Amino acid sequence: MGKAIADSPNSSPLMNPSVLPPPPLPSLPIQPTFPAAAHRRLAIAIDLSDESAYAVRWAVQNYLRAGDAVVLLHVRPTSVLYGADWGSITPNSKNKCENDSNNGSQQEIDKELSILTTRKANTLAQPLVDAKIPFKIHVVKDRDMKERLCLEVERLGLSAVIMGSRGFGGTRGRLGLGLGSVSYYCVNHCICPVVVVRYPDEDESGIGRAERVTKKKIVDEDIQLLLPVPEEEVEYQDAEEEEHNADA
Repeated sequence: MGKAIADSPNSSPLMNPSVLPPPPLPSLPIQPTFPAAAHRRLAIAIDLSDESAYAVRWAVQNYLRAGDAVVLLHVRPTSVLYGADWGSITPNSKNKCENDSNNGSQQEIDKELSILTTRKANTLAQPLVDAKIPFKIHVVKDRDMKERLCLEVERLGLSAVIMGSRGFGGTRGRLGLGLGSVSYYCVNHCICPVVVVRYPDEDESGIGRAERVTKKKIVDEDIQLLLPVPEEEVEYQDAEEEEHNADA
C-alpha cells in the first residue's frame, strides 16, 4: 500500500528554520557626531581688554577646530564726548552750541576711534592668524552693549559665543558664578550657547590680583574720606575762670 520515498542523491537535507543563521546586516558608513569638515560660525565677543585677549587665546587652544569661521564681535559704546546718540544725558545750551560748532571735530574723533578699535582688534586676532583660522572683525556702535551683542548674535546666525568673564562688566560674584553684567545677560538672553572664559587670577597668570587689591584699597580709602568725621566736644570756660588760670 504505502510507498517508501527514497532520498534523491541530489536533494539537500531539510533544516529546521529555528536553527537557520541570521541574514547579514547591511553595512552602513558610520559618520562622526562632529565631522572634521563641519563649518561653524562662532563669535568671540571682545572689548579690547586683556580679558578679551585671553578669551581669544583660550578659544584657539581649547575650542576652535578646523573648518570654523570666527567673528570678532565688538560693540563700541556711544560716548558722551562725541556723536548725537547721547542717551539720557542732556547737554546744556552752552555745550550744545559748542557741539554744533565742533561737528567736524567730533567726526575726526570718531574716525580716530574707529582706526584705534580696528588696530586693537587686529592685535587681539593674532592668535587666530597664527593658527590660520579664518576670521573677520565686526564692529557696531550702541548704547546698550548687552542687548546689542545678543541681537548681533541672532542676526549673524552664530553657533556659539565666547567671551571673557571680567572684561565685560567689572562686577564679580553674580549669583556666585563670578560673571560680569554683560556675560550674565548674554548667558540668559542669547539664542545660542555662550562660553564664558574666566580670566585667571594672579596665582595662575601672574597678573590681575595685585592691581585689583590696589584699586580696592584706593576705593576704600576714598570711601573713608567721604565718611562724616565725628565732632569733638568743645569745653567752654567763663572769662573769670580763664583769667584765674592765666594768673596761676
